[in-house]
Amino acid sequence: MTLSEIEHQHGFTYPSLYRQLERDGMLDMGEYGPDWYKLVYPTLKDRPTVLLHADDFELLSIKAVADAVDTLLDAGDYRKIDSAFQFIPFAHTGAGDHYCFFASGQQDGEMPIVLLWHDQNEAQSLAKNLQDFLFQMLLNSMADQDTYNDVSNEEFRDQLTKTLGTHARYLTARQAEVLQALLARDIIDYEVVLPKGRKEVHRGLLTDIELASLREELIPYEKFDSCFAYSTAG
Repeated sequence: MTLSEIEHQHGFTYPSLYRQLERDGMLDMGEYGPDWYKLVYPTLKDRPTVLLHADDFELLSIKAVADAVDTLLDAGDYRKIDSAFQFIPFAHTGAGDHYCFFASGQQDGEMPIVLLWHDQNEAQSLAKNLQDFLFQMLLNSMADQDTYNDVSNEEFRDQLTKTLGTHARYLTARQAEVLQALLARDIIDYEVVLPKGRKEVHRGLLTDIELASLREELIPYEKFDSCFAYSTAG
C-alpha cells in the first residue's frame, strides 16, 4: 500500500509536507515489534524521524495507516464516526487515540490536525496544519523533560538537539529560530497550576506559560484545544 493508493481509495490529497517527509525517509520507523526499542531505535536516535522522542506519540507505518482508515470507516466500528467527517490517521498514543489529518475540515488549503479519542465521542483540535503541529509538539518536548524515566539533562538536551537537526527544514525560519534559541537556555524547574489549587512540578527549557504565549504568537489557531463530537450515534 502506498500513500497514493490511500488517497485514490478515499478521495483526498495528503498535505505536500507529509509527502516530503515520506520522500525524505522521515516516516520510516522500521518494523514495530517486541524488539523494536532494542534493535531499531538505536538506528534512528541520532537522526530522529518524525517526533521520535515526543511524549506519547507513535508514528503509524503506511500499512497501519491504511488499516486504520478502513477501520474508522467501517460501519461496524464501535465509534460510529459520522460519514460527514473524514479522518486520516498518521500516528497514535499509547492508549490508542489517533492523531489524524481532518480531511473534511480543510480550509484555505490548510488541513487541520486533530486527536481522535477512542474512548469518548470527541475529536480535539490541535493545529491548523502539519507544520504548526510539528512546531507545537517540539515546543511541548522542550517544556517537559521526562523525569519519570530519569532522563538526564544531557540526554534531554541531546535528544532535542538531534531532533531539531532533522526537523528544522520542515518548519518556518522563525519557528526554527525560536526553537534554536530555546535550546541555548538553562534547564529550569517550574510549577504548573492545576484545577482546585493543585500544583505540579515540571522541568524543561520553558514554562507552560511561555509555551502558550509562543503558540499564540507563532501558530495562532482559534480552534486550538476545542473539541467536537465525531459521532451522532446514540
